[in-house]
Amino acid sequence: MSKHDTQTTEPITQIQLSTPAVTLSHRKEKIRELLIMQLHLKKLEQEVSAWRNISVHPHRFGGMEFQFEDAEVGHVHTNGVVDIPFPRSVRDALLADGLAEEHHWVPNSGWITFQMCGEEDLSHALWLMRLSYLRYALKTATDPQKRFEQESEELRLSPRFKSLLEPFVPKTANHVSTEPLPA
Repeated sequence: MSKHDTQTTEPITQIQLSTPAVTLSHRKEKIRELLIMQLHLKKLEQEVSAWRNISVHPHRFGGMEFQFEDAEVGHVHTNGVVDIPFPRSVRDALLADGLAEEHHWVPNSGWITFQMCGEEDLSHALWLMRLSYLRYALKTATDPQKRFEQESEELRLSPRFKSLLEPFVPKTANHVSTEPLPA
């Protein structure tokens, strides 16, 4: 017998008996975490899909994608990872303030990543989605400046974020006229 063929003197039955109990407990906790995550994802989907002009589609890498007409507002993966596109200046401010992380696949872009883990994360994920949504909603608002002020207040935007989003406020209102066009 070589020195590599040494036998262990530890009681194997003790190790074998304790491992399934740990694994079962671990599995139950993982199942509980997955169920809670599914509830949070469903709440996120219900909230965001209720916003005007939002449609929900399966995301190509799993999860749900939220679109404002043809533009992606963001998407969420089944593991709770939320990915959202922003203008680079807004993305940089979110990262600097610790409100999001660099996107896990395209870190040098306008995309951010946020990991939802609990109820408080759901609120923050909704805040981030609404921030992304605002840029598109302003384009179709009948009174963009008023809408910007209302949303800024609801989102409790800091002066810094207001100034970063101000360029997305159209200078003219989007009115639909019922008058015929002149010939």
